[in-house]
Amino acid sequence: MLPRKYYPQWQGNLFERRAQSIAEQLCGEGMTIDFDQLLAKSPGRPDAIFHWHQDQAYWIDTDDRRTATCWLAVDDSTVENGCMQFLPGSHLEPVRRHRPLHGDRSSSHTLVTDLQPHDVMRPVEISRGDITVHNEGVLHGSGGNYSASSYRRAYIVALRSQSTVAEERRRGFTHSHNDGGEVLNAVDGLHA
Repeated sequence: MLPRKYYPQWQGNLFERRAQSIAEQLCGEGMTIDFDQLLAKSPGRPDAIFHWHQDQAYWIDTDDRRTATCWLAVDDSTVENGCMQFLPGSHLEPVRRHRPLHGDRSSSHTLVTDLQPHDVMRPVEISRGDITVHNEGVLHGSGGNYSASSYRRAYIVALRSQSTVAEERRRGFTHSHNDGGEVLNAVDGLHA
């Protein structure tokens, strides 16, 4: 989490600038980077799963819910190496109940939810350099990496409205265990 915090030279890179432009085209003016992260699934890691979740389960509830999470494929992203999968239309439904993957939020930052019998997840294979964009309500996740030699790496920049990010920071809210704030689940009221 937060490569731009730990390596300040990263700030203002081309992808950040493009993500900012995409967010403002989709959501309007006043969007800003909320957080960034790097993800890597090593080859031969079928256990490298990102369980089903909606980002809103992690975030505080605010009046301005505009978001655009830009997910850049550093490598080709395939079903075999664990590409992103989305549930179309899930952003139009209420946020589902989520729970910590392991124990409680103090030992596991990861939140998960269950698929319903009618849910049909859609894998989205993309090539290196391509991106996906989703909002906070879209149910998504990804499978493990079953390939013998292919990494699945990604660089994520999440943008939200300036007022929402300011309110998060005012409340001491954080998106990870490594930035010194309070880990909070606004949907279920879980605290770390």
